[in-house]
Amino acid sequence: MPIRQASVALLAALATFLAAPARADPVADFYRGKSINLVIGINVGGSYDIQARLLARYLTNHIPGNPVIVPQNMVGAGGLTMANWLASLAPRDGTAMGMVPNTLVPFQAVSAPGVKFNAEKFGWIGTMETPADLIVLRTSTGILTAEQARGRDLTIAASAKGAITYIIPEMLNQFAGMKFRIVTGYQGSANMALALDRAEVDANVNSWPSLGAAKPEWFRDNVVSILAHSGSNNPDLKNLPTIQSLAPKEDDRKVMDLVLSGDRLGRPLAFPPDVPQERLDALRRAFDAVVKDPAFREEAIKLGYDIEPVGGEKLQAEVTQILSAPASIKERARPIISP
Repeated sequence: MPIRQASVALLAALATFLAAPARADPVADFYRGKSINLVIGINVGGSYDIQARLLARYLTNHIPGNPVIVPQNMVGAGGLTMANWLASLAPRDGTAMGMVPNTLVPFQAVSAPGVKFNAEKFGWIGTMETPADLIVLRTSTGILTAEQARGRDLTIAASAKGAITYIIPEMLNQFAGMKFRIVTGYQGSANMALALDRAEVDANVNSWPSLGAAKPEWFRDNVVSILAHSGSNNPDLKNLPTIQSLAPKEDDRKVMDLVLSGDRLGRPLAFPPDVPQERLDALRRAFDAVVKDPAFREEAIKLGYDIEPVGGEKLQAEVTQILSAPASIKERARPIISP
């Protein structure tokens, strides 16, 4: 072909290429102009609520089509109301997701009443951290360690039976020789912390490291001591006993491991069942991008959160492992989780 003809042909091909429409992105096309309802199963002001609203502000920038994310609280039965809604009533097209209380997977494992969901069928998206639960005790009691607390009459704040704030002291009463009197009716970690500040109770259950950021004066002024924690790689807790280790018997420790296994899930985001895989994959990629976003990380750290993310596929595997606990352990854990 003569040089001039070849040049004309090349230019024509280039013009055709440039005129061709860009390859469609079905996820972006779906989400453009839409909103996603982010439903939170815990009260306003707690760590679930704060993390969900923080993630919502940044996720929208990383989801194809940039849908608006609208957080809202759906409180009831320790999160069961929200989880059951997510499983059965939420739209399954990717326009609804939930921040699921991590206690609910052990709830399902022991066949607790009221569970109408299958956590294995949720589309797990990710969690920004896996904090430890811990028990803090007022130093004015004269008790500084878990060993000193054994057999002592102590009051501890809790929200309700079935909540982790109730479950942890109840387990320690059963398996570790504690004598906590559990005072229920406190809604949210902020109210429980206020009760401890007012000396209405001697102790409460909270999470680390967010407690250190929310109440720095407790540790600066030696107001409280940490008795034990549920297990964490956080260096702040490395010299303290785990809650499980306080039980003398190995079989009891295994029961406690199952009861506390939800801690491995952190504060997780999940889709309802049957959301199209391409949209689940897109949200997982968006989550992975958010936890690397410098602005997000800076804000999260200021709020006292460690950024130790777990991706959606790993969460999915953790859920399966929790649900596959031996039947004998589930049987013993049932009356603790679902009193």
